[in-house]
Amino acid sequence: MSEQIHEETIGQLSDGRAIKAFTLQIDTGLRATFLNYGGILVELEVPDEIGMPDDVTLGLDSVEDYVGNNPPYFGALVGRFANRIAFGKFKLNGEEIELPLNEEHGHLHGGPEGYSKKLFESEIREGKHGQILVLSYDSPDGEMGYPGNLKLVVTLSLTPENGLRYDYTATCDKPTIVNFTTHPYFNLSGQGTGSIRQHVVQIEADTYLPIREDTSTPTGAFENVSDGPFDFREPVSLDHRLDSPNAQVDQCGGFDHNFVLRENRDFGDPVASVVDEPSGRKMEVYTSEPGLQFYTGNFLDETLAGKNGFFYPKHAGFCMETQHYPDSPNFEEFPSTVLNPGETFTSFTEYRFSAV
Repeated sequence: MSEQIHEETIGQLSDGRAIKAFTLQIDTGLRATFLNYGGILVELEVPDEIGMPDDVTLGLDSVEDYVGNNPPYFGALVGRFANRIAFGKFKLNGEEIELPLNEEHGHLHGGPEGYSKKLFESEIREGKHGQILVLSYDSPDGEMGYPGNLKLVVTLSLTPENGLRYDYTATCDKPTIVNFTTHPYFNLSGQGTGSIRQHVVQIEADTYLPIREDTSTPTGAFENVSDGPFDFREPVSLDHRLDSPNAQVDQCGGFDHNFVLRENRDFGDPVASVVDEPSGRKMEVYTSEPGLQFYTGNFLDETLAGKNGFFYPKHAGFCMETQHYPDSPNFEEFPSTVLNPGETFTSFTEYRFSAV
């Protein structure tokens, strides 16, 4: 079912290390291309309802662009801690840890030199259903302020269910915090088609985490989604939701919030789905993570040239970043993100595609 992974050197870093592209493909027409730089998903071709493929992920035109200027984190793996930590500070076993800021009031996606800017070791292996790509990164003690030497392994594969799957494994030699995710921007109509407003979204969450205005991190409250713009328990078009007269939506210019996924759920059931009716494409999200950050591309503003020179407007793509909750180390009531020596962190996320 899975074809041989194609490997190609397409550039290099300033120190001469090679940047490689790896293309995974299966006979359904699903095709994904990754870089070993940042683990970036640079292309994802998905057939529509009549079998015509199109690239459904936003991105940049060249490897030099990804290395030099990728502020939206298009397609990247992010860590050591995905999302935000307010003021870059938290306590771990009574010791205050301070991380470098890359936002005015926060540490975002692992800081100014997070994993999205690292070159991963790469290996092609034989998996259960064909070849898989294994990316690994050794993060030294103190990198971006995080304690401990951490080993991260991310396995990338295409599944018989027509899915793109990420499997994460991490260990560390000191107590530390971890929160990994991937940051593709999807537009199921095709990456250069404009807005996601007509996409129909469903998220299996009864509560979400409201955010502070100064740090864009959770207030600590768990807000019920009932009867408001955050209620995606039934499929609903984004069109009117993005303009909801709601303080949280207005603050972000759309959605950039973590939805609390139901505990004790079956990991074989999707936590979210998105349908683009004109193309007939449907995407479902499966994960073992407790949260889902739903982001609607609010900061895209047509100032950064994307693929084929297309300048992405606001709401040109959406992200469904599976993860632990933002700023978790500062809230005891949130699921713990502490990883201790002798423990192994594991999680998975899969994006499955079909036609409706």
